[in-house]
Amino acid sequence: MKTLRLQLRFLIPLLLTLVAAAYLALPLMDQLTLRWFARDLNARGELVANTLSDPVGESLLQDNKRRLQSLIDRAIQDERMVAIGLCTPDGTMLVRTAQFPKSLSCANASVISQQPEPRLRIDGGPVHVGVHPVNNETGRVADLVLLHDLSFVDRRSLDTRRYLIVLISCLGLVMALITMVVAQLSWRGWVSGVRAIMRGEGLLSPMLAPSGGNSAPPPELEPFAADLRARLRDLEDEYRRAQGPEAEWNPERLRQLLHTRMRGDQVIVVSNREPYIHEKEGEHVVVKRPASGLVTAVEPVMRACSGTWIAHGSGSGDKLVVDSRDRVRVPPGKEEYTLRRLWLTPEEEQGYYYGFANEGLWPLCHVAHVRPVFRESDWEAYKHVNQRFADAVVAEARSEDPIVLVQDYHFALLPAMIRKRLPRATILTFWHIPWPNPESFGICPWRREILQGMLGSTILGFHTRYHCKNFLETVDRYLEARIEHEHSTISFQQDTTLIEAYPISIEWPTDTMVSRWPSVSACRAKLMERLDLPHDHKVAVGVDRFDYTKGILERLHAVERMLEKYPEWIGRFSFVQVAAPSRSSLEEYKSFQDRIHRVTARINERFGHAGYAPVHLLAQHFGHEAVNELYRAADVCLVTSLHDGMNLVCKEFVAARDDEQGVLILSRFAGAAREMPEALIVNPYHVEELADALLRSITMPPAEQRERMASLRMTVREFNVYRWAGRMLADAGRTRLRERIEARVQRHQDHHADAAPLLH
Repeated sequence: MKTLRLQLRFLIPLLLTLVAAAYLALPLMDQLTLRWFARDLNARGELVANTLSDPVGESLLQDNKRRLQSLIDRAIQDERMVAIGLCTPDGTMLVRTAQFPKSLSCANASVISQQPEPRLRIDGGPVHVGVHPVNNETGRVADLVLLHDLSFVDRRSLDTRRYLIVLISCLGLVMALITMVVAQLSWRGWVSGVRAIMRGEGLLSPMLAPSGGNSAPPPELEPFAADLRARLRDLEDEYRRAQGPEAEWNPERLRQLLHTRMRGDQVIVVSNREPYIHEKEGEHVVVKRPASGLVTAVEPVMRACSGTWIAHGSGSGDKLVVDSRDRVRVPPGKEEYTLRRLWLTPEEEQGYYYGFANEGLWPLCHVAHVRPVFRESDWEAYKHVNQRFADAVVAEARSEDPIVLVQDYHFALLPAMIRKRLPRATILTFWHIPWPNPESFGICPWRREILQGMLGSTILGFHTRYHCKNFLETVDRYLEARIEHEHSTISFQQDTTLIEAYPISIEWPTDTMVSRWPSVSACRAKLMERLDLPHDHKVAVGVDRFDYTKGILERLHAVERMLEKYPEWIGRFSFVQVAAPSRSSLEEYKSFQDRIHRVTARINERFGHAGYAPVHLLAQHFGHEAVNELYRAADVCLVTSLHDGMNLVCKEFVAARDDEQGVLILSRFAGAAREMPEALIVNPYHVEELADALLRSITMPPAEQRERMASLRMTVREFNVYRWAGRMLADAGRTRLRERIEARVQRHQDHHADAAPLLH
């Protein structure tokens, strides 16, 4: 029954086509038949006229009408001839046969004969009217009017119709049989092929393959097979997203790694910024989390490892909560690790932090078109503070071989200083910002000292392979060192440093954390109420420190350009920029912040009106929970760094969107762009491209948003901060194991060398 239905799908349209073809062909065949016979009758008429020309001419000269009558009576004996008439040139009928219509005059006959279809109906049926001249030596002497019988034409036309109908019927029958056979074979082939696909055995070609053997799928099944494979891949992706990574990195796995491969050795983290700041507000001391990507990444690792974090105590209430050794247990209420605070004088902070680190190294390493400034006094302060932190590490170390994680560009000299005091320590230095090319780094007057200090590390990590390559080339340019590009190692002064890329990430939120979050709708309602916006308003957000490398000015220009190009979005779209104040004492940062305020005011004055501002600049510190609510409420997140090592804002936004909605616009100059191709990757310097990406993001269909966000979430979840730390610690564990084996081998060799003289 199923096969018959399939065949009828072919047969019914075929039969309808044949009937329509016959309906159109029959009238056409009638016309063609009539024209063919008309030409034949005209030729016969000319032949009769030529035959009768001489006798008719002689009879006219003799005025012998009896002979003329006899001539036309004999000519009428042709079975197809109905009647003949003879007319004078002036249109007078001379003689005619008995069947010639009395009502048909010579003039009327001449008119009818000149028509496309010279047809006349008389009592005996339709006739063909032909008028042919009769000529002799003197010229035209008469006109011969011939009436040919057309009834035989109708009979021939009827026969032609019958033959045509029979032919079409036979063709239809043959085509129907062929169609049924082909449909049956094709259906069986399709069913066999699809069954083979569903069994996972490939595609079977029943008509071509030998018995029991498989062959390549027939061409007609290729589209189906491709679509099915694509759908299976989609289902597999959805399953993987739902299941998560097979062996997810988490705090427990990191602790297990620390105790198995590192023998539970002490972990010490060194950074300039502390993970928790105690601020004095009136009579109370409040705890704040600083706006720092470094803290966001490293703090969860320390909670898992339960080590010691050494940092500069910069809070107004920091000294009020530490013990006699400047220590405090954090996080507040959980006390999972120790925070050791180091106090800096205003002069030390000005020279080391604001001076050399942020006026020198920061612009040197970022391609943001700000000239670095290097002062001798800043360099001396930088060396002095690095030495103080090295002394603190030695003081906090409980063994000769602790694991020390040195964080960022504030401590380029620290690894070598620690190596000098603790030769067996495993020092992991991570450079959180980009590393420039050798030519750019050559600007620094103390380039050799910085490189020598960094090569005191056991492992030196960067965000990307590109930054590793730049560092290797820089060392090759300015130091006498042995570089093994195959193993990515540098040997300098009997110490070997592994140069490796470790893309940093964030802590993936647990189910318990997510359950405490307010819903997306609640976050959105709260934001709309705060900004006094309608519920269907489109909102894009940016969350950054107030820094010229973050591309804040470029995204403001993009918002302005988008509203210029697409004015229908005025009043329907707003951009919210959270910019935590940073390094405001530096002139470059102060002027940059002033410029951002001026540009914001100009855009709001140009496109805003009562009750509506296109840009909301929130120049204040936001806590982690407030930022997370902002991510969940926004339609778009903009990360438009001009040059960035990684940038974790994009990963925080993705982690916050458990509804799998929202669009991420990401700068191609951020290290995260290499891991997150599903974002809208843009060049922040290209205002038109950024403006068009902004429009695309706020008009993107929910299905596309879900597909992109689901893939991004899977990536960030799998490559989380515990994986980042785990890779570094695993590499460090292998290095420590190799060093211990080498030390044992050396002891055996020394013992054998000492025992050799005694044997003799």
